[in-house]
Amino acid sequence: MKTLPTPRTKVMPGIFSITIACLTLTAIGCKENIVEEKITAFSMSDTMMARCEFVKARLEEVKNEIRLFGKITADNNKMAQVYPIVSGVVTSIHVELGDYVKQGQVLASIQSSEVATFQKEKLDALNDVAIAEKNLQVANDLFEGKLNSEKDVSAAERELEKAKAELARINEIYTIYNLKSGSVFNVVAPISGFVVTKKINQNEQIRIDNTEPVFSIADINEVWALANVNESDIAKIQVGYDVTVRTLAFPEQPFTGKIDKIFNAIDPQTKSMKVRVKIPNTDLKLKPEMNCTVSVHFTNQQKLIAIPAAAIIFDKSKHWVMVFKDRHNIETRRIEPVSQLGETSYIKSGVSEGETVIAKNGLLIYDALND
Repeated sequence: MKTLPTPRTKVMPGIFSITIACLTLTAIGCKENIVEEKITAFSMSDTMMARCEFVKARLEEVKNEIRLFGKITADNNKMAQVYPIVSGVVTSIHVELGDYVKQGQVLASIQSSEVATFQKEKLDALNDVAIAEKNLQVANDLFEGKLNSEKDVSAAERELEKAKAELARINEIYTIYNLKSGSVFNVVAPISGFVVTKKINQNEQIRIDNTEPVFSIADINEVWALANVNESDIAKIQVGYDVTVRTLAFPEQPFTGKIDKIFNAIDPQTKSMKVRVKIPNTDLKLKPEMNCTVSVHFTNQQKLIAIPAAAIIFDKSKHWVMVFKDRHNIETRRIEPVSQLGETSYIKSGVSEGETVIAKNGLLIYDALND
């Protein structure tokens, strides 16, 4: 009897193995050898199993994204503009752009003749009150001695009320503008926050009719991202959509929020509409006037199978995934992708809900099964 040579076994240590076993059978009553080859299925080793990631396909709404461009601004409701209320010369500046200030802190000092005028008015008002009180006392004394009438007493009382009203007005001005004695006017912070604009210099002549604020103070614990929406995308934007904001300063740190306001007006210059996103900023990393990108996430009311984008293999002008059932049963499956958002791909066909795909190192398995 002629014996066939023993076949070789092909082994790839640590990853997988394919074994070809040959059996020699001899037919009864026949001297010819009949050879039958039995091919054992592909099998993943423990090492390869540990190197792969397995993810179940799931049916979910298709998520889309629109990328907008904008800038970071302070919350208008938490910002104060500081205007000069007197004319004069700036004698000193106590803060710089970007400094944190507390409410009531002195920002700058202005020497002004108008402050001296306020002081004179206050002294005159105090003197008028003192004179009116004395006149009322005299009127009462004369009335008791029947030397004048009740009408004269009433007139003296009205003069006293008028003098007190004028003094109260002057005191209110002193309180509102934090006026002190002398000719120096101190510009103080109306709220606590950061100095976001500064348009004042030492020895500068300040005019009371200046239309621009000399300081802007903003609380930036929460900021706004104002983004421009092109006309073609306006219909896709709605209040409440989730957004991700990224800046050049912190490209690896996304900031999340929601669209809370749509400004229903088109800018004639840019032909775009603005939307607003409120962003918590407790670490104060976001600064007003920073440029940013605003990615708006929304769904289009369509449900498709979602799998990790890393699971898709492109070969021979087609898309494939490795469908895992067990270590001995892995199938190469052709799919039809529809769209991709971030690390998730949505497919129309090829994989069913609940099936498991290899999301990492699937290419190694693909090469082993399809070479």
